[in-house]
Order: sequence, then C-alpha cells, then structure tokens
Amino acid sequence: MEHLASVRNIGISAHIDSGKTTLTERILFYTGRIHRIQEVKGKGGGATMDHMELEKERGITITSAATNVTWRDHEVNIIDTPGHVDFTIEVERSLRVLDGAVLVLCAVGGVQSQTLTVDRQMRRYRVPRIAFINKMDRVGADPARVVSELESKLGHVAVPLQLPIGAGDGFEGVIDLIEMKMIRFEGENGEQIRILDIPEDHESDADRARAGMLDTLSLYDDDLMEAMLEDRDLTVEMIRKAVRTATINREITAVMVGTAYKNIGVQPLCDAVVRYLPSPLDRVAYASDNHNEGAETAITADPDGQLVAMAFKLVEENFGQVTYVRIYRGRMKKGQQYVNTRSGRKQRVMRILKIHAASREDVDEAVAGDIIGVMGIECNSGDTICDQGTSFALEQIHVMEPVISLSIVPEKNADRDKMSKGLNRFMKEDPTFHVHYDEESDETIISGMGELHLDVYVERLRREYNCCINVGRPKVSYREAPTAESTFNYKHKKQTGGSGQYAHVVGQMIPLADDSEEDYEFENKITGGRIPTEYIPSVDKGFQMARTQGPLAGFEIVKTKMRLEDGSFHAVDSSDLAFQVCARTAFKQAFLAGKPVLLEPVMKVEVEVPIEFQGSVTGDLSSRRGLISGSEIKGQSAIVTGEVPLAEMFGYATDVRSMTQGKASFTMTFHAYRRTPASIQKEIVEAHQKAKSKAD
Repeated sequence: MEHLASVRNIGISAHIDSGKTTLTERILFYTGRIHRIQEVKGKGGGATMDHMELEKERGITITSAATNVTWRDHEVNIIDTPGHVDFTIEVERSLRVLDGAVLVLCAVGGVQSQTLTVDRQMRRYRVPRIAFINKMDRVGADPARVVSELESKLGHVAVPLQLPIGAGDGFEGVIDLIEMKMIRFEGENGEQIRILDIPEDHESDADRARAGMLDTLSLYDDDLMEAMLEDRDLTVEMIRKAVRTATINREITAVMVGTAYKNIGVQPLCDAVVRYLPSPLDRVAYASDNHNEGAETAITADPDGQLVAMAFKLVEENFGQVTYVRIYRGRMKKGQQYVNTRSGRKQRVMRILKIHAASREDVDEAVAGDIIGVMGIECNSGDTICDQGTSFALEQIHVMEPVISLSIVPEKNADRDKMSKGLNRFMKEDPTFHVHYDEESDETIISGMGELHLDVYVERLRREYNCCINVGRPKVSYREAPTAESTFNYKHKKQTGGSGQYAHVVGQMIPLADDSEEDYEFENKITGGRIPTEYIPSVDKGFQMARTQGPLAGFEIVKTKMRLEDGSFHAVDSSDLAFQVCARTAFKQAFLAGKPVLLEPVMKVEVEVPIEFQGSVTGDLSSRRGLISGSEIKGQSAIVTGEVPLAEMFGYATDVRSMTQGKASFTMTFHAYRRTPASIQKEIVEAHQKAKSKAD
C-alpha cells in the first residue's frame, strides 16, 4: 500500500498545438528518463513520444504513447495523447484508465474548441486535473484571460498557484504563491533552479494573488478557513493539503504557468503532479458483478485482492499483439491464466511489459495501479480481465460514431490480401475506424472521424503493408430519420410445400426528440399472448436489422421508437425467422410513411486567422452553408467560430491556406446531426437510386 501511495497515473491532454508533446519531452528530460531533449518539429528524429514515422514527419501526435518516470521518489505513469479531434478515441480510452490529468492550455489561444472536448471527456470519467498555461513566451500571452476562460467557458473553479513574471519575450520565471518565493530556471535546458525572494515591484501583485488563492481554498477546507478567521499562521503543508483534497474531489482546478519550449516552469508542474493529483488509493472504480445480477461494486486498489484489470488499447507489433492494460485490483503474473469476462475465455499471459514510448522492458509481475503492456491475450478494447472464479465488467469506453467515409481499391489483385490484413488490424486497434464492403459499387469503404484520420490509415497501408491503393472521394455519413408518427400493420405469409412462414405485427413508429440520447427504442405493448413471448425479441431484432440501411439513401436510421401493439401467429408456421422478416418489411413501410428526412453531420469549426483576413474567412464559411456563431480578437489574430456541414468542408485546409497566404489554422469537431436542405436531400437520394439501378 505504501508503494501505491507514491504512484501517479496521469494523462497530458489539450487542444492541438498547445505543446503537450513538447511538455512531455521536458518531463522525460528532467526526470532522467532521456538525456537529450528532442523537438517535435526539429532535427534529431523528432520527440521521443512521437515514435511513428508519420508522427515525426507531420509534427503531430497520432497515437497515445505511454511512459514511466520517477520524480521525488514517486513513480509516474504518463500517457501523452493526441490533440487532433480525428484521434479523439486515443484521448477517450486514455482518460478512462487514468487517475489524474494535466490540461495544457496555450497562453495565447486559451480555451479552444478541442479543449472543450477534452474537458467533457475528463468530466465523463471523473478525472481530477491540473491546468498548465503553456507558451508564456509567445507574443500576446495573457494568463489572466486564460484563467477567466477556464471559469467562464469550462465552469472550473480555477485557482492559480503561481504568478508569472513577465510575458512574451519578457517571461523570465514564476512566483510560487504557496511558498511566496520567486523561481528562476537557468542553464542550457532550464535544469538549474534558483529560489529567490520576490522582487519589490512584484510584491503587491503576489500578495493580492495569494489572498485570492487562500480565499477560494478556504471555501473547500474547514481547517484552512478556521486558521484564517483566527488569524493564525498558515503553513505550507496546510495549504498544500487543502489544494490536494479539493483537486481530488474535483472542486477546483489548480493552475500553473510556464513555457515548455523555453524550459521554464516544468519542474514545479512535476512537483504539483505528485503533490496534488490522486494516487490509485485515492480513486474508486465501479464495476458490474456478473455473479450477482450485475450489482454495482466498488473496486479499490488492493494489490492482494482478486485481479480486476481493463484492456484499453491494442497495438499490433512486429513480434505480436501488445494489449495495454490498467490494473485496478490484485496482481497479474507472467505465465498465469486469467478470464476475459466478455467472452468467458481463459487466456495465459505470456509476457508483461513496462512501456516507454517505442521501447519495452520485460517484468514478471504487475500490481494494482500499474499501466502495462501484455502479450498472449486476445481481447477487444474495453474488455475486463479477472482472476478465475470472479466476473466483473468495468465501465465501458465511450466510442463516437464515424462521420466520414472513403472508398479504397487496391491497384493490383495481389495487394488485396495485404490490404485486408492491414484493415483488420486497424479496426482492432481503433474502435472509431470502421470497414465494410459495398456490393453495389464493388468497393471497400473505410469510415472514420475525419479526413486526416482516414488519410493516416491509407498512408499506413501504403508504408507498413506495401499496398498500392486508389482512393475515392470522401463521402459523408448521413443519417435517415422519420419526422411524423406512422403506423404499421403487416402480415408475412409464405406457403410452399412443407412448413410455411407466418407472422403478423401491428404498431406505431414514433420519432424521438432531436436531443434524445438514444437512436432507437423498442416498446412492447402486446397483451393476452397475441404474439408469444419468445417471438418478441425476434420482432425487435428485425426492426434493428431494417434500421441499418434506410430506404431513402441506404444510411442508418436514427431517432426512432418502435411500439409493438398487436399481431398474430400460427401454431405451426410461425418462427423466429418469420417474425424477423415480417418486422423488417413493417419497419420499412412505416418509415416511408413517416415523412423521412436525411440528417447531415454538422461540425463546429474554429479558425484562427490574422485580423486582415477575418472578413474573407467569415464570408467563405457562410458560403459553405455555415452559421457563424462568434468572432473574437486575440492580439493580432481573430478567432472565428461557426457550425458548418461536413459535406462543405472537404479540402478546406487547402482553401483556407491559399485564402490567407498560409497564415490561418483551423480545427473541426463533430457538433450534431441536423436536417439536410430539401434540394441537397433530393440530389443524394437520386444519386443513390441511380447507383442502385446500375448495380441491379
């Protein structure tokens, strides 16, 4: 247990280009894990954590990378996650298994679109976090505004623990508001720390900032409030205890400042990680006990308890599949057999690996709180692994549905097997990457979260599997939905020699509200045995099968409630299959009678552009059927935000660069499905009908 108290499992997450990987590189250097700092886009082979060739070339993080460091006698497992929304599943599954996080914010950009997404993910998994305002050396750095945005845009109670000395080119260090000392970072890589008295011209600012920090903290700590009311001296330990408790309870977000690129402020951030973020002992996971009717059970980090672990990521490597596992309770030993509670299969752990980016170190045993790589286990992302004799299911990882598709065809038939092998591997590794074969067009369709997402996988097929591939135009994943209630009354009757088929269903199709979290609901209102109980699931299954391919344009049907009210059966000819077939046809008839519409994915777009190009960018987004929702001036740049249909955003990266002389950058995140204009719906439906008749 003493060992567990000194373990920290943290993630580093943020909006794209906020400096996550640069920060991780500095942490690795200061903790002695590496002996030379590499830059994300510099010479020398790229950052340590960006170990894929594509990551080094593009200067972005594509896959989350894990490492293990030691700082002040604490073992810290770190996962560096991508910032780009296309790879959001990497952030999602990392946060699912972590105990704490560092939310990195740009001192100029502040809270940006992907920051909102990352914050939502942290809330979903109840992850305590520290905020680090990075890039304080940039022109236009304004930490006070970033703190204000943390409160106004994210709803955090932000508590700055440091005061920056200067900003932009004049940024030279920080004032620690707890110890009331100035910290300077000297030496070639900022490794020499000098603790000095606060300069006179900063004393009043520091006193004011400290008073504000203590006032906020006292709201969450009775001992601190009592000491302040009695005018007693406040010890450093008392203040740190208050910060730690409030952070772990997710009542406050402690805020640190610095610039990772200029090597300022990283070591105090490491101190904050071990002081304020929780150990595995401070966190409780919840699981369903399959041996006790799914009763919710608290899982604590007891190394001597029975094993409960989660497989949260799969990676296919040259020497076999490595499964990333977080152990919540118990021990995992090399050579032992464990049970995958989803499949019920027993599997033997062949190797246990401590992971540092691309390198591996074999160990014989791992205990509660560890994040490790395992070989020998066949499973899916999100599976729970337990000791034999127990069966728990941990809370699943949230997976978003793909919004964009591409058709891919190998140039040579000889490449077909290699392409298939690669696609199967990518699907297994990434739950947001989908593949299916379209018989109408004789093409393989890949679907994902964005153009970059699919582009990366196509490039990996070419490099890692030597496949020459032709890529079709991107296609939007529309959805179909009814807009009016309709009824169905369909009888399926088939008599050919021998036993026939008979099924009869009557009921209603009801559109669900746009803000409903469910895409499909089934309500059984059958009474008096009009349809035998054993056939009710068959009707539900038939409805769900019909939902996968809508009659309008072949897209999935959503926002639909099916109410089964009546029907009939035949003692001999009714069967599971007959009711499935009957339900499928009834669903289609009801859907076509329910005034169906197409829904298109609408993206939240944020463009950062020099002020002189603001008008051009705004006008261009409007011409793409975009709805401009805001425009904000930050320094010499304008931040334009809007909601634009995904169908209008293909090739936007090239267009916006040519429009702004290459000076603009943008991010795009999925926002919602909205009704497609009638004229565009007509075009899509006609194109689908043409393709269908051509295939026939």
